[in-house]
Parts: sequence; C-alpha cells; structure tokens
Amino acid sequence: MSSQSPITVVADGTTEEVTFQRYRLVQVPAGSEAQASRFGRRLIHVGSAPDNDLVIDHPTVSRVHARLEFQKHGYLLTDLQSKNGTWVDGMRIREAFIPGGASLRFGRAEVGFELEEEKVQVALSRTSTFGRLIGKSSQMREIFALLGRVAVSDVTVLVEGESGTGKELVAEALHLHSNRRDKPFVIFDCSAVAPELIESELFGHVKGAFTGAVANRAGVFSEADGGTLFLDEIGELPLDLQPKLLRALESGEVKPVGGNARRKVDVRVIAATNRQLDHEIDAGAFRQDLYYRLAVIKVRIPPLRQRIEDIPLLVEHFLTQAAAEEVRVGFETMRKLQAHPWPGNVRELKNYVDRAVILADDGRLSTRHLSTDRLTDAGAQDTVDPNATVVRVDFELPFKDAKGRLVDTFERQYWGRLLEQTGGNISEAARRGGIHRKSLEYLLKKLDLR
Repeated sequence: MSSQSPITVVADGTTEEVTFQRYRLVQVPAGSEAQASRFGRRLIHVGSAPDNDLVIDHPTVSRVHARLEFQKHGYLLTDLQSKNGTWVDGMRIREAFIPGGASLRFGRAEVGFELEEEKVQVALSRTSTFGRLIGKSSQMREIFALLGRVAVSDVTVLVEGESGTGKELVAEALHLHSNRRDKPFVIFDCSAVAPELIESELFGHVKGAFTGAVANRAGVFSEADGGTLFLDEIGELPLDLQPKLLRALESGEVKPVGGNARRKVDVRVIAATNRQLDHEIDAGAFRQDLYYRLAVIKVRIPPLRQRIEDIPLLVEHFLTQAAAEEVRVGFETMRKLQAHPWPGNVRELKNYVDRAVILADDGRLSTRHLSTDRLTDAGAQDTVDPNATVVRVDFELPFKDAKGRLVDTFERQYWGRLLEQTGGNISEAARRGGIHRKSLEYLLKKLDLR
C-alpha cells in the first residue's frame, strides 16, 4: 500500500478540483477484533458522540475529539481541544500532517491510518457565498461547488442537517441558480400540518371531498407548477402517504383528494430532513424506494460546531444585517462564541447577535448579559436526571428549535428512566415503551444514551 499522498489541484474561475486517496481508519478495541472504517470524504470528524463520522466508544475520547481533513499538502489531523489529547506515532499533537501507515491515538483509543489505491475527486468553490448561504470553511466551499453543479439540472435533491443549519436556504439557492428562477418557489413543511390534512395540502382536493371542503383547492404541487417545491421535514411524512408521494414524483402527475382526474405538473422537488433517513428505513418508518427517489443528490449541511471558522464571517454578516457594523467583537468574545456548541446552529447564532447588539452599551459585543447555560465551553457534557420533572422552555428560540429541545429533553428523560428500570435491557425497554427495538437503538444513538 502506497504511503504517499498523490495531490492534484486543478483550478478554474469558480472552483478547484482536488484529488486524493481513499483511506481506512482501523480501531483496535481491547479484547476484540480490529474494526476498519473506509472513507472517501475529504473531511471527517472523530469522537464519541454519535454524529461523528468515526465514532469511538471509549471513556477517554471526547464528544468531538479531532478532525481529519485532506488539504493541498496532505492529510491534516487537528485536535479539537480534547480532554485527553491526540497522538501521532507516540507524539502528542495539536495539528499535524499524517502519512499512510501512521499510528494514531485519541485519548487511549488506538487507531491505524491506512491509504488505499482508489482515488476520489471533489471540487471546492473559490467563493464564500452561494445565494444567502455563507461560509469560508472547506466544508461549505465543497457544498457550494456541488450546489453550483446541481442547480442547473432538474434532479431531485435531499438536504440533511440539524435544525437551524440553513436547509431552506439551500433549496432557495438551488432555485435561484436554476432555469426555474422566474417560476414559483413553494415551501411545504410536513411537520406543520395535521397528518390527516397533508394529502390535501400536497395534491389538492375537490369540493365535498371531506367535511370542510367547501370548494376545490389546488395543492402545493400545482402551486409550484413550472418551479420548485421544497418539502421540509420530509421525515415527518406519514408512512401511508409515502407511496402517493413516490407515485407523484415518478409520474409527474397528481390526483386531488376526492377526484378522479390526474393533472400533469412540472415540478422540481427538493426535500429536507433533520433525521437520518437510512436509520428511519431500518426502523420501518420511511420507505426505501422513496428515499432513493429523493436522494438522487444528497447534501449534508454540517452543524455550526463543526465549522467554527465560519463564525467570525457569520457574526460580521449578522452585524451588517442589524445595521450595527460599528459594534466591535473582542478576541475573548469571539473565542467564547467559537467554543460554544450552538445546538440551534446558525439560527441560534443570529438570535444571539440580534440580542447582543441591543445590549451592547459600550459599543462591544459581549456575552456577559446572557445566561451562562446559553454560552458554554465546547467540552461541556449534557447530563440527564431521569427523575427530573421540571420542563424549561427557551422562549428566545424560534418555535421549531424550542420544540425540538423540549422533545429531546423528553426523550432523554423517558428512555433514561426506562433503561434504568430495566437495568439497561434495550429489548425490555423497547417492549415497555411500545416501539421496535431497532427504533430504540436508533434513538439511543441519536441521544447518546449508553
């Protein structure tokens, strides 16, 4: 196996093409066989939290421990202020280029780094914006390059990412850079409509189709005819409606509720979700055929905590939006902002800037007026008291983010209590909770409950 890193960078006016080798990270857990994970991605995160690309279940590994990124000069490993350090060939590092065959250690977890012969090519945008999306990090520039290529086609796109990362802005930017830019851009949130009304909202209905249907009504597919339809929170679509959506996507026809005639529509569909739909498929909550029809191109927007180099640029942008360019941001304040995990992502950062501008009585952005639980160190761990009964609502967040946090808190307390009662028996906890074991396994991984 070659230990060299062949590097090819081909630049044009808008993008640069980067070619690198696939690689393997081989974990060697104590008392068990080695576990190899193959990667063809230019950048990955390593840590114990379940949303990392390489998850290492070891008590000495931080939640987000390190980042491995291919750059022009090779594979760069960066420690992300982990508690127990990152090591390369026995030497503790903060940042280092690593060769093929290197022995890595995250805390006390041993991992081997091996290069493969197969090569991967990715493009990076040379700009820091795409539509209203902003970011100079390599993750975002890679996404901008992909979106620029995808926008001019009519291919269906699935956008994945946590709440507040900007999934709607991705759909908007794709529409504005497409040949459909002069046609309608229609947004439909699958989580904001009662399940029994979603079919009517999607495909329309005829007069008398159900109680309250006093007139014919066009659905969002018809409203978006000729343009783009953005289906937000597609993971919330009821299972019984998924075949009907699949049929509409494949045939280009819709049939209103209560009607017999089908209507042709010319619609480009972009869907988004904050769930991992492949896990939903395993749990029987999402159809595999619909997933593949939606995810012709899949774009995953990284959480803000994984692209902290974008925070200064975003803060500057939000200050400009608030007409507060004269407000200064000190080094220590920016350090705290970059250390905060931002569970509400870019949306939460914007809300913070808007509030802090109002409170900036000395012309400097500050965190001192904010409650301490809003800005914490990156290494802070969430703790759950399974006996807690008090629910705190954060009224400073948008409705969807506040609701998401409440649901997350409820799920942690509910399953934490059941797992405690069953002595950690997942099958028994799933039985008592009335869900499939696979669904509970997915929830526990998402909630990082062990």
